[in-house]
Amino acid sequence: MIRFRLREVMADKGFNEGRKVTFDEVSRETGIHRTTLTKVANQKGYNASTEIIDKLCNYFRVPVEKLVEHIPDRTD
Repeated sequence: MIRFRLREVMADKGFNEGRKVTFDEVSRETGIHRTTLTKVANQKGYNASTEIIDKLCNYFRVPVEKLVEHIPDRTD
């Protein structure tokens, strides 16, 4: 499963800049609809396009591995 670390990256940016980073701000700066950002942050297994991932990496100035994490499927 792919897990997006959007909330963590937003929190890191806010901490580093001494302010709160909101979905509205990220939406305005990246052109990604706020609803899409909410889905990326909250919906397990959300299928974000590479264009969205690229815009987020550019905005936050992070490599893709800081934004996206692969969690192996559990095998029981």
